[in-house]
Amino acid sequence: MPAALAPAARLAAFRRDYYRCLTARTDALFELTDAVLCADGPVTSLAELSLTAEHRRGHGALYDGLNWGDIDIARLRVTLAGLPLPRTADARIVLAVDVSNWLRPEAVTSPDRLFCHVYGRAKGQAQMIPGWPYSFVAALESGRTSWTAILDAQRLGPADDATAVTADQLRDVVNRLIEAGHWRQGDPEILIVADTGYDTARLAHVLTDLPVQLLGRLRADRVLRLPKPARPAGTTGRPPKHGPEFRLDTPATWPTPQHQTTTATSRYGTATAAGWDRLHPRLTRRTCWIDHHGDLPVIEGTLIRLQVEHLPGDRDPKPLWLWCSATGATAADIDRWWQSFLRRFDLEHTFRLFKQTLGWTRPKLRTPQAADRWTWLIIVAHTQLRLARPLAADLRRPWERPALPGRLTPARVRRGFRNIRPNTALPASAPKPGKPGPGRPPGSRNRRPTPRHDVGKTVKRDLTITAHNQRKG
Repeated sequence: MPAALAPAARLAAFRRDYYRCLTARTDALFELTDAVLCADGPVTSLAELSLTAEHRRGHGALYDGLNWGDIDIARLRVTLAGLPLPRTADARIVLAVDVSNWLRPEAVTSPDRLFCHVYGRAKGQAQMIPGWPYSFVAALESGRTSWTAILDAQRLGPADDATAVTADQLRDVVNRLIEAGHWRQGDPEILIVADTGYDTARLAHVLTDLPVQLLGRLRADRVLRLPKPARPAGTTGRPPKHGPEFRLDTPATWPTPQHQTTTATSRYGTATAAGWDRLHPRLTRRTCWIDHHGDLPVIEGTLIRLQVEHLPGDRDPKPLWLWCSATGATAADIDRWWQSFLRRFDLEHTFRLFKQTLGWTRPKLRTPQAADRWTWLIIVAHTQLRLARPLAADLRRPWERPALPGRLTPARVRRGFRNIRPNTALPASAPKPGKPGPGRPPGSRNRRPTPRHDVGKTVKRDLTITAHNQRKG
C-alpha cells in the first residue's frame, strides 16, 4: 500500500483489502467488524453487536460467520505488513512479542486449551487457569503512548514449543516487512524486545541470519558467564570455554562495567544504567538443546542493569536486568535499549483495550478455529482505529480532559468511528431476506453429546539426554 496516500484513502484501501481477505461468510464478518468499531461503549456480548445499525443481519448470521466463515490469514498478514509502521528517532523499527491469554476455565468441550499463567493481585498469588494463549507481534511507537501496530497473532497449541513457534513467527514477520520495503540494506537493524518468559539467547541463535537484535529481560536470579580469559603462553590442556560466573543477585561477582550512564526522567527520577559486554549463558544439553548436533554455541551479548530512583507507588524499586544479543555496544546504545524496552509495556495497553473495550475474550466460542477468526477481527478493528487516528474528532465527555491533536487514545478514536465510517469504503452488500432454520424438533433429545477435552500439553519434552536416548531407543 503506498505510503503517500491520504489518511482517508489509506483507511478505505485497507477496508477493501480486508474485504477481499474474507473468503466465506464475507459480508457477515465484515459487518461484524464494523459493529465492534461502532458499538456504544464496551463490547459485552456478540448478540448485542447484532443490534447495532452497522450490522444489518441477525444474530444467527453473526454466529454463522464466526463458526463457519473463513479468512485468508496469509493475505491479511501481508496487508498488515504493507501499512506504514512507527519508527524511532533513528528510523529503527522496534517490535515487541508477548503472549496474552483468552481464559476459558469452564469450557470443558473446547479443545486445545492450555494452562495459562495468570498473575494475582498480591505477590505470590499467581494461578494456572485453562485457556487459549495467543502470541502477538506488534510494532512500537516512540514516546509514551497507548498505540501499537499489531502485525501478527498465533494461538499456541498443546503440542507447540512456545520458543520455536515464536522464532518462526518473528522470522515470518521480519521477512514480510523486508518484502514490503520497510527495511533495506544499510538501515538500522530491527530491535525485538521480549519479557522474562522468553529464551532470548535461543531466539538470537535461531534468528542470527536476520537483520535483528534481540533484547529481553532476565530474572534476578540468573547466572551468566564472562568471556573466557586470555590463555597464557605454554599452557597445556583443554582451553576453557567460559569465563567466571556473573551472578545477577551477587554483586561480589560483578566486574567493573564497560559503560555507566545516568539519565533524568520525569516519571522514574534518575535512571542509572550499567553495561557489561560479551556475557553469555552457559548452555547444557537439556530441554531445547537436547537435539543440537556438535558443540553447544556460545551466544554472547550485552548485559544491562537498570536502576531507577522510584516507581509509581513504589519508593524502593528493584533493579531491571536486560540482555541484548548485540556486542560492542556504546553508552548511547545502552540508553537506547533500555528506553526501547520500557516501550514494550505499551503492548499491555493494547491487550487491555482488546479485552475491556473491544470484547476480545467476551464470546463463549466453542472451537479454537472460531476463536482465531474472532481474534483476527479484533486485530483488524484495532488497525482501522490506528488508520483513522488522524481523522477522528475529540468527542470527549464533559469530565474528560481535552486531548491534543494526534494524541487521542484508541478508545476515543473508536468513539468517533461511527462518523468516519459513512465516508469510507463500504463493500458489504445488502442482506437477503431469510428465516431461521427449524432447529431440533421439540421433545427430541440430543443423542450426540459434545466430547470433553483434557487441558494441557500433549507432547512432553525430555529433560535429560539420558531420557532422550532411552525414548529414541
